[in-house]
Amino acid sequence: MFETIKYEVKNGVAWLTLNRPDKLNAFTEQMNTEVGKAVKQAAKDKEVRCLVIAGAGKAFCSGEDLGSIGEETNHGEILRNRYNPMIMTLANFEKPIVAAINGAAAGAGMSLALACDFRIASEKASFIEAFIHVGLVPDSGNLFYLPRLVGHAKALELAVLGEKIKAEQAKELGLVTKVVPADSLEEETAAFAERLATMPTKAIGLIKRYLRESWESSLDEMLEKEAYAQRTAGLTEDHQEGVNAFLEKRRPQFKGN
Repeated sequence: MFETIKYEVKNGVAWLTLNRPDKLNAFTEQMNTEVGKAVKQAAKDKEVRCLVIAGAGKAFCSGEDLGSIGEETNHGEILRNRYNPMIMTLANFEKPIVAAINGAAAGAGMSLALACDFRIASEKASFIEAFIHVGLVPDSGNLFYLPRLVGHAKALELAVLGEKIKAEQAKELGLVTKVVPADSLEEETAAFAERLATMPTKAIGLIKRYLRESWESSLDEMLEKEAYAQRTAGLTEDHQEGVNAFLEKRRPQFKGN
C-alpha cells in the first residue's frame, strides 16, 4: 500500500515509519502524500488510540530531498501543495502523536517532530534548523511550533544560527519529552505510546484542540471553550468509567469512547 513509509497497528498504536533509510528518510512528494494518507487512516481507525512517527535506519528525517530542487523551483508552491496539507493533517489528528527520534531531525524533519505532541529521543538524536544553511526560512509549521516550545528568543537563536542541538540539550530546552538509550528507543516509545493508548482518547483530543486555540483566545473565550469541552467529555463512556473506577477503588479501563 505504501512505498516510502511503513505502517502497522499493534496494541492500539499505529506505527508510521519513514522508510527511505538510504536517503536519511528525506522527503519526496510521494512521502508527503503517503504520510498524510497514513495519518488519515489512523484517524479513522477506532482501534488506533495513539500514533507513533519514527524513522528507519540512522536518521529520523533529514528534511526535503534536495536532489529534486532546482533554480526554478517554486518553494512556496511545494509547501502549499505538499507540506502544509501534511502538517495540517497532523494538527487535526485528535489522538496523541509521539515522535520516536532515533537520529538527526533536520529541516522539515525537525518540523515534523515539532508537529507531534510528544518526542521520545534516543541519546544519539539531534535537531538542526538546517534551513538557514541553504538560505531558506524554517517551514512546515516550524515557526509556529518552535516558539511555543522554547520561547521567542531561543526560537530566533535556533532558527538563525542553525546549530546542532544534541538530545540532552533538546531535553533542557523543552523540545523533547524524554531521552533514552539508543538501543531501547523502540521499547521505551512503545511503552509510552501504549500508555497513552489506554487513556481517555476523546479527552486527550479535546485537550489538544483547546490548548492550541488558547493562544488566540481571551480568558472569557477559553472559559466558555473549557465548559463546552467539559460537557463533551462528560458525556463519554470513558468519563463514566473513570467515575465508577474511582468509587469502586480500582484502575479505570478506558476504551476511547
